[in-house]
Amino acid sequence: MGTLPFNTTVGLIVAALSSVAQAATLEDVAPYPKPESGFTRQVIHLAPQKQEDAYQVEILAGKTLTVDCNRQRLGGMLEEKNLEGWGYPFYRLGKVTGPMSTLMACPDGKRKQDFVPVVGDGFRLRYNSKLPIVLYVPKDVEVRYRIWSASSHVENAVQE
Repeated sequence: MGTLPFNTTVGLIVAALSSVAQAATLEDVAPYPKPESGFTRQVIHLAPQKQEDAYQVEILAGKTLTVDCNRQRLGGMLEEKNLEGWGYPFYRLGKVTGPMSTLMACPDGKRKQDFVPVVGDGFRLRYNSKLPIVLYVPKDVEVRYRIWSASSHVENAVQE
């Protein structure tokens, strides 16, 4: 049997280690606290990227509500906390207010179920695949997320 090229072997080892890391439970990473009464703990595991500083994670916390043609939003602030003794961040969404809505007339009167996001500070996070993103949110709040990436195309500013 022949030997594999070095970069193939390294790639297989990295793939095996990352699958083991994904299989690890949150408690295997660090002793994150259990959720307090009325809250759930939700976790996001990110895939490794070549240049993680070119990525961000947008947290989309919200509720599915019955809405009309107006734009609906909930209010809140995602606070970063520190896991004492470990230095790892985790996030807590406390009070969620609203819904707030534009006040357009909706002539058709139709209503539908739609995801209404919480809008406020702290919802754009640094991309770091080495640690899970751990969030504590009220029980009636769902957490979704979106990955943002920077373009490799860079423009020059114009002096005026």
